[in-house]
Amino acid sequence: MRVLYWPVDRAVDVSGGAAELVALSLALAAGAGTVPATSSAEPDFGGTELVAVEVAATDGPGVRMTVDQDRRVLLVEGDRRALTDLAEEFRSTADLDDGGHQHIEHHPDHPYLAADSLALILNSPHGGMPGR
Repeated sequence: MRVLYWPVDRAVDVSGGAAELVALSLALAAGAGTVPATSSAEPDFGGTELVAVEVAATDGPGVRMTVDQDRRVLLVEGDRRALTDLAEEFRSTADLDDGGHQHIEHHPDHPYLAADSLALILNSPHGGMPGR
């Protein structure tokens, strides 16, 4: 799984195989865990490759994604219900049979993302764009 961070855009981009996305969804659903990220020879388009995603359950409300820049780790913290909702996004993306991606970013009525969270771009295991 590759995790890229763009501090100027306040966003992270996650891509990987189905098994890697499921592993992250399981850590999110459990409310705890660390899932390693890998580096890639693919272009990073000016982003910073992160080395892991750490998940921790907190009182919330909602899910907050931040980056520990010193350790190059994406931190995902939130209440169990919100983490479970985000876990379902990862699981459903892992199950895609075609390319595509989704943007998960806060808006006033967002059901589980905290207002000060980084935005997330979550890519299908088959690539970020649908096949033709």
